[in-house]
Amino acid sequence: MTPNQRKSAFIRLGELLETSHEELRNIIDSSRNFNAWFTPDQVESALISIRNMLRESAVNHWFNLYDERFGSRIEKKIGLVLAGNIPMVGFHDILCVLASGQTALIKLSSQDQKLIPYLLQRLAEIEPSFSKHFQFIDRLEGFDAVIATGSNNSSRYFDYYFRGFPHIIRKNRTSVAVLAGDESIKDLNALGKDIFSFYGLGCRNISKLYVPEGYDFRLFFESIQVYEHIANHHKYNNNYDYNKSIFLVNRVEHLDNGFLLLKRDESLASPLAVLYYEEYTDLKSLETKLSLIANQIQCTVAGSSFSATAAGVNFGKSQEPELWDYADGIDTMQFLLNLN
Repeated sequence: MTPNQRKSAFIRLGELLETSHEELRNIIDSSRNFNAWFTPDQVESALISIRNMLRESAVNHWFNLYDERFGSRIEKKIGLVLAGNIPMVGFHDILCVLASGQTALIKLSSQDQKLIPYLLQRLAEIEPSFSKHFQFIDRLEGFDAVIATGSNNSSRYFDYYFRGFPHIIRKNRTSVAVLAGDESIKDLNALGKDIFSFYGLGCRNISKLYVPEGYDFRLFFESIQVYEHIANHHKYNNNYDYNKSIFLVNRVEHLDNGFLLLKRDESLASPLAVLYYEEYTDLKSLETKLSLIANQIQCTVAGSSFSATAAGVNFGKSQEPELWDYADGIDTMQFLLNLN
């Protein structure tokens, strides 16, 4: 199978996702039975992101970045240990393996067993040669390299277990947003999408705000009020109630709008239904501060007044990565193409 055949198949898959097939509709509707967080609207949001990722111009650009690297090579078997915190979160790793001409040995998360197999089934219908390049497994064996995603705790196990193989091991990361104080209601409303998409469970969800000294949160709360329906999800609301009770019992100073708690805290990763915030004095010193903890941050959401990092994205776009926006800033395609 040539790179052009793989490229054309990816584009066609993206086009097919524009139509709601009955089988896909049934999988979407039943996903919450396996993972209560996978509500139909959240699964559909993830599919829209994948569809956008596979638009023709994006796929062509992605392949062109590595055009000179494609060619005859010894085929490798790549073990993939996928996460299940948000729908189809490991699909990009699978795309990378298939795009590079390697074979994916896929260990699905127990929380996401149906969606990815459906996408790969459709891909194999478009280009039958792909059916020989992926396999679903319960235990990783016979692999040449590994890409594994997990928590900080599981990463220590992965580092030990896969120490003799080329590997990418992903740990916990989170994302932050920088406010300059001059944002519009539209900007802050879009920021709400970065906070609440997938109930805040993804590494690209905002868990912390950096705000100028003396920042007035009233406009922020007004702008995100449209997301109040998130409290209708029982698991999210349970987290909100639990954290609120902890703050009240311990007399922790916080802000509360009825579905989100804001707490001043220097930590990056906040509990579910809680958003940490920290004040800064000037943007230049904040850029320096964030550069020192870049290995803990997946992406930085900000407006035009803040240009700190290559990982920076516009408000509302944190959950819409392009094919070349690699997790943890590690070029997965480069890793795979260098295996020879």
